[in-house]
Amino acid sequence: MENKTENTIEHTSLLVIIVFLAFFLAKIYDKIDWSWWWIFSPLWIPLALIIIVLLITLILKIWIELT
Repeated sequence: MENKTENTIEHTSLLVIIVFLAFFLAKIYDKIDWSWWWIFSPLWIPLALIIIVLLITLILKIWIELT
């Protein structure tokens, strides 16, 4: 079971890196005229989603303990 999880994480990380590099190279070679925020979005959007899920989980856990 652990091996399947590790493979999923590796594939997801590889996909994020490939998408980022594609955006980065397209920006460098003037194929797209996007903001740098969107070029780096494959790196920060997953991190932001993880932080949001962790915060929601923490808030719900505290709320359940108080009720």
